Amino acid sequence: MTDDVEAPPVSPSVPSHLAPGDVGLVQPKDFVHGRAFTFKSGQTIPGFTIRYETYGELNAARENVVLICHALSGDHHCAGWHSPADRKPGWWNNLIGPGKAVDTRRFFVVCANVLGGCQGSTGPASIDPATGAPYGLRFPFVTIHDMVHSQKLLLDHLGVSRIHTVMGGSMGGMLAMLFAIEFPAFTRRQIVMASTARESAQAIAFNEVGRQAIMEDPGWSHGDYPRDGGPRVGLAIARMMAHITYLSDAGMDRRFGRRKRDTADGEAYTFDPQFEVESYLRHQGQSFINRFDANSYLYISRALDQFDLAHAYGSLEKAFAPVRAESLAVGFTSDWLFPPEQNRQIALALLRAGKRASYAELSTDLGHDSFLLESEDLYALVRGFLERDDGPQGSDFAI
Repeated sequence: MTDDVEAPPVSPSVPSHLAPGDVGLVQPKDFVHGRAFTFKSGQTIPGFTIRYETYGELNAARENVVLICHALSGDHHCAGWHSPADRKPGWWNNLIGPGKAVDTRRFFVVCANVLGGCQGSTGPASIDPATGAPYGLRFPFVTIHDMVHSQKLLLDHLGVSRIHTVMGGSMGGMLAMLFAIEFPAFTRRQIVMASTARESAQAIAFNEVGRQAIMEDPGWSHGDYPRDGGPRVGLAIARMMAHITYLSDAGMDRRFGRRKRDTADGEAYTFDPQFEVESYLRHQGQSFINRFDANSYLYISRALDQFDLAHAYGSLEKAFAPVRAESLAVGFTSDWLFPPEQNRQIALALLRAGKRASYAELSTDLGHDSFLLESEDLYALVRGFLERDDGPQGSDFAI
């Protein structure tokens, strides 16, 4: 049994700061899959909920769909505003909307919070119907494969006949690649940004430090903590450290340099934040703990570590053998978490597998998060790839 559950209604008024081209006020929905779901590990849960948002209209052929896949700390709210009082819109609002690169006058855009998440989708903080208590660490280990297959069930429920494009950055790029592999006839195009076919030892190491910060916090209590409690200090530290990997040295220097806070007491030797960059990171940590579940962070970061297409399929070329989608991989020069070479290797492996693939490399000093920020070059690249007509099979390789 499946059902859609409306989230609480929002005010019909439009916020005064709504810019032309935005999708306006939006309302999330919950897809409730009432049948058993088996994870790649073999573990089963009796059902799940996926929270999602849509923008635009599904066409008569039910195939004008752009599926947006979010990164580790993202969610389903990628465009528009939930309330006139919102301080910020969805995380990819600069890219999605009428007349924007992902044009909602033409495309039906779907974005879902991943299985294992904590923004309305079933995850470790959800109630286990067998016990009446949160799953905690009793929740099955989640993989990118599980996330993709649960979202395919959502798309089936929406009556989607085919995806025009699946796209995402970072972890979202991993989901996009696996969609094209697992459902080749269903996936027409894919855009992979600032991503990788497998995490490096350095990326795994950063994730492990974050997990240890959480698990060594006494508030973690082996994953069994109250909804209003938990390892808040550990989660904040994990977010602070991860956020550093999303930026770049040049970008941080340009934004903060060695500037001190106005309240800093000269050369006083204290451990209070004196530099603007310290204050910024503490703010990132504190704001994160108010919206994210620590166990979800553990589960999703481990899913990233385990993602390895070459190992799973024998080689990257074998992994991409089923793909029918035309593909675009995008790297960013200042990204040192998933550097350009890793994105370039995705396009090269697709080409070696005989697929139609393009690679573009954008010069920025904004680091890994470049795919989220304002970039006219990126907008033009995405718009051109989405809207160009299908041509004969071939390949492009551009830098």
